[in-house]
Amino acid sequence: MTLEEMVAQLKQEVKGLTSSLVDDDYENAISASERDTGWSLPQTTAFNIKWLMERAKRHLFFFLMSESASKFKFKNINLQNRFEHYRLIIKDMDDRFKESQEEFAFEFAGVSATKIAGSVIGAGFQTDPLTGKDTTYDSTNKVLIYPNGNS
Repeated sequence: MTLEEMVAQLKQEVKGLTSSLVDDDYENAISASERDTGWSLPQTTAFNIKWLMERAKRHLFFFLMSESASKFKFKNINLQNRFEHYRLIIKDMDDRFKESQEEFAFEFAGVSATKIAGSVIGAGFQTDPLTGKDTTYDSTNKVLIYPNGNS
C-alpha cells in the first residue's frame, strides 16, 4: 500500500469527519503512525498495513480532539461530550496497540522467533560429520556457546 492509497482508504473509513480534516492531516497522521510502528510506506504485509492504518486513525482522532478542546460551552450546548468521546476512542486504540505489541512482538521487531535470542548453548552431544561416529567423550569436544548458521 502506498501513501496515496492509504490516504484514500483513510478518507473512506473516517467518512463524515473528512469535512473537519485537510489533506495535510492525513499525511501527518500517516507520518506519525510510521514513527509509532517503525515501518514506512509502501507496505505489502497485511499486519503492517493494519497497524499503520489503526495508528493513523488514532492520530486523526487526536487532531479532531485537539480542535474540539478549544470549543466553548454555551448554556445547554455542550461540546464536552464530543471531546470525551474522542478521548475514549484514542485511549481504546492506544490500549489495543499496546496489547498487539506485546502479543505480536516478533512482527513489530521484524524478526523471526528463532532469531530473537542472542546465544545458543548446545547439549554437548557431538558426532563426526563425515563418519557419524560419536565424539561426545573425546577430550577435544567443546560445547558450543555461540550461535552459528547450523544452530
